[in-house]
Amino acid sequence: MDSRQRRDGAAIEELGWYNPIAKNKENNFELKEERIFHWLQQGAQPSDIAHKLMKRAGISMKWHLMKQGLDEKAIEKEIQKLDLRRESQAKDKLETAEKESKKKATESEKKEEVASDEPVKEQVEAEKTDELVEEKSKAEEKVEEKVQEAEEVTESKEKTEETVEEKTEPVKVEKTEIVEVTKKKKEEAKVEKTEKTDVVEDKSAEKKKEAKKKEVTTTKKSTPKKKVVKKPSAKDAKSKDEAKDDK
Repeated sequence: MDSRQRRDGAAIEELGWYNPIAKNKENNFELKEERIFHWLQQGAQPSDIAHKLMKRAGISMKWHLMKQGLDEKAIEKEIQKLDLRRESQAKDKLETAEKESKKKATESEKKEEVASDEPVKEQVEAEKTDELVEEKSKAEEKVEEKVQEAEEVTESKEKTEETVEEKTEPVKVEKTEIVEVTKKKKEEAKVEKTEKTDVVEDKSAEKKKEAKKKEVTTTKKSTPKKKVVKKPSAKDAKSKDEAKDDK
């Protein structure tokens, strides 16, 4: 194509064809090598899509080697090497595709087996759960038996402790009664002592009072009464003389 013309205009020369919609991508293009080399020597520049197609056909590799000045034999050897590489790559791709397909088939088979084995697994799981429930029930029964045994042991211990307490209680009561009797006796003795001291004090006080009374009586008896004789004063003497004169 002339770069000065539009894309859909008249072409200078058609060098091949390309069908990107084709399903078989290996044979979806065709190129004319000799005419492409001719136009590349004239200074033509390939577009991106044309360059990719030239790579796939090996034309770009040949053009690169021709630029370097290699002979046709050396170019053929290099192209053979490139073909071998491409074949190995294609084989690897096929092998990987086959492996992936096998994996997908095995996964689908496994899924089908799992779907078919689900009821069996459910039955097995139900049986396992039943076994676990039975084991748990047995273990619970054993635990209950052990608990009952422990309760019986504790009850027997409590009964023995009660009997021992009943035996020990009268002794404790007798001891407490003896202690209370001794306390009462001590208190009575203290009361008697206090009463005796009060009686002694009362007797001593009475004796003291009697002794004081006796002393008073003795003093009264021993001290005789004195007759007081009053001496007549001068006024009395004058009054007596006047009385005599009046007589």
